[in-house]
Amino acid sequence: MVSATAGTGVTGTVLATGTSPDGIVVTSREKTDVAVLEITIAPGGSTGWHYHDGAVIAVVKSGTLTRMLHDCSTEVTSAGRSFVEPAGRHHVHIGRNLGTEPVVLLATYVLPAGQPRSQDAPQPQCQR
Repeated sequence: MVSATAGTGVTGTVLATGTSPDGIVVTSREKTDVAVLEITIAPGGSTGWHYHDGAVIAVVKSGTLTRMLHDCSTEVTSAGRSFVEPAGRHHVHIGRNLGTEPVVLLATYVLPAGQPRSQDAPQPQCQR
């Protein structure tokens, strides 16, 4: 079994959190946790391979984020652009800062209540 890869050079500040008593996740009537974080990835830093149990909506405030997705495709998102990370273990990904300045993200997590913001995962075996 391949083990998860650890993140390096990543820090986060929680800006706000809240819980919806009726749930806002489309497939759930249960409580939903919402958190907004400012995440900084240092040059050469990485999130490590992971997935989320709920959706993440992010805006790149500064720098350029390079993400490798579960199918080994790559998405590059620069400052002023946004992206959505879908929920589920089949959406494993890693975020990297390949640039020379910090990457700063504003990320909103919409998760089933009580779930962690991310789950570590092994690097996928891509079929190309």
